Amino acid sequence: MKILVLNCGSSSIKYALYDMDDRSVITSGGIEKIGLPDSFITIKLNGEKHKMQRPVDEHTAGVQFIFEVLTSGPYAVLGSLNELDAVGHRMVHGGERFNQSVRLTPEVMEAFAACNDLAPLHNPANIKGVNAVKALLPDIPQVGVFDTAFHQTMPDYAYMYALPYELYKKYGVRRYGFHGTSHRYVSQRVCEFLGVKAEEKRIITCHIGNGASIAAVKYGKCVDTSMGLTPLEGLIMGTRSGDIDAGAVTFLMDKLQLDTHGLSDLLNKKSGLAGVSELSSDFRDILAGIASGNDKARLAKEMYTYRIKKYIGAYAAAMGGVDIILFTGGAGENQWEVREGATSGLEYMGVKMDQTRNRSCRATEAVLSTDDSPVTVCCIPTDEELMIALDTQALC
Repeated sequence: MKILVLNCGSSSIKYALYDMDDRSVITSGGIEKIGLPDSFITIKLNGEKHKMQRPVDEHTAGVQFIFEVLTSGPYAVLGSLNELDAVGHRMVHGGERFNQSVRLTPEVMEAFAACNDLAPLHNPANIKGVNAVKALLPDIPQVGVFDTAFHQTMPDYAYMYALPYELYKKYGVRRYGFHGTSHRYVSQRVCEFLGVKAEEKRIITCHIGNGASIAAVKYGKCVDTSMGLTPLEGLIMGTRSGDIDAGAVTFLMDKLQLDTHGLSDLLNKKSGLAGVSELSSDFRDILAGIASGNDKARLAKEMYTYRIKKYIGAYAAAMGGVDIILFTGGAGENQWEVREGATSGLEYMGVKMDQTRNRSCRATEAVLSTDDSPVTVCCIPTDEELMIALDTQALC
């Protein structure tokens, strides 16, 4: 069975083609700068990366371009599109309507479109991708895998905000959480890796990248997560502030004469590591800045890892303890400094890190704690695309 996975953003389309017989990636890549004259596609095939430039005005043309690359020319891997069995889509915000992956029918798409207000930049782009495939391959099965679905098992006292209840009923204002496909994958995978049962373990999953979130997974189900109504809440991120006093928000709106768009730009694009360090949103650049004596870079790093540590402690308390802590995402998988800073001082709750293991681990499945540590700390590289492919296979 061959499954194409698509992740459609506002100006990009990422793709991966899977052979589900052995769960291998046949080829992958993505189109960037859709709608601009210098748009291009990147193709990864047989361990090599290739690039082709072509104007791509909109998503249907982008999906057509991907189909052409898959079936003709020097990077073709399919004899025809008839070899495709199904297409799986990353869908960002499913609201309360979707708590699991589903086949995409007209009724499902109508319900998904009703969530557009909750993710105005992402959901319309997801819809464009689905419609583009339907226009080109009208009979192929399509499946939606929702970023928010895994977190729908949170109890009401964890997902509700202490706002007038009518705002929840009228506008759906509550915590939804994101990165759900990643949290689901790594929380299952770490149990396979360790040879334990998910339904017997309390797991804290730390997805740490340019966007970052943490989830508390108790006996296989998410009971809390750090992102909220939007991806802005929670951890400090590359350019996002994370948790901030709402009073500080209104104060800044007055002082800086910001409207809602200006405020969103400040908190989502000019804050986080980039805002504090005044250097970069990339953790590697922050570390380089620290090495050169940049004190604002030092401050950004310490704030960043301290916030992760606080959430780990909070979620251990929420679950009545923790058995496994895992790190994933770009920085979580590759930066030992993040893992060290986030776990330092947690010895009181049973975390004993092996410094050699931690510092030598980069983007590989590994145990990072000592053999006698009551809490097992791991690195588990995420694979959201494989999770989407597996869900698609199961529903087709």
